[in-house]
Amino acid sequence: MLSVSRGYARVAVVITSLSLLAGAAAGCSTTQEKAEKQQARAEHILGARKERQDQKKKQKHGKSGHENKKGGA
Repeated sequence: MLSVSRGYARVAVVITSLSLLAGAAAGCSTTQEKAEKQQARAEHILGARKERQDQKKKQKHGKSGHENKKGGA
């Protein structure tokens, strides 16, 4: 009867190991997906920031040039 118990124990160990490996693999893909989403969000934020900075530069240059024309006229 000991050999039967050992057989079940081995099967249980194999099943547990496979379950842990599957969980780890699923966790890695979830982590990768989170990293991809975070990277996309960061790129979006940086793009929006650059657009705002460009708009400020255009407004600043436009105002200073416009004021000079009024002052010179």
